[in-house]
Amino acid sequence: MGDCQSLGDCSDERIARLYEYLDGALSVEDLKDVREHLEHCDDCTEEYDLECIIRSVVKRSCQEVAPDTLKTRIMTRISEIRVEVGHG
Repeated sequence: MGDCQSLGDCSDERIARLYEYLDGALSVEDLKDVREHLEHCDDCTEEYDLECIIRSVVKRSCQEVAPDTLKTRIMTRISEIRVEVGHG
């Protein structure tokens, strides 16, 4: 397993395995291979770190709940639009 100078030096398959690694979709042997690669490839490590940040932000965003007042305003506006276009 050699060092990579840029993401261009890593195959698309290698990059795809980073996502599988994050998803927990690899065998024990493949997990070891990806971990070893990350120890030697700064660019893949940066890609991995960026994906971790993105996943964290998305997860946090998906846990936020809109206030009931906003939901009510949206539903009211939908009803108004339906009446305006003759569907209500």
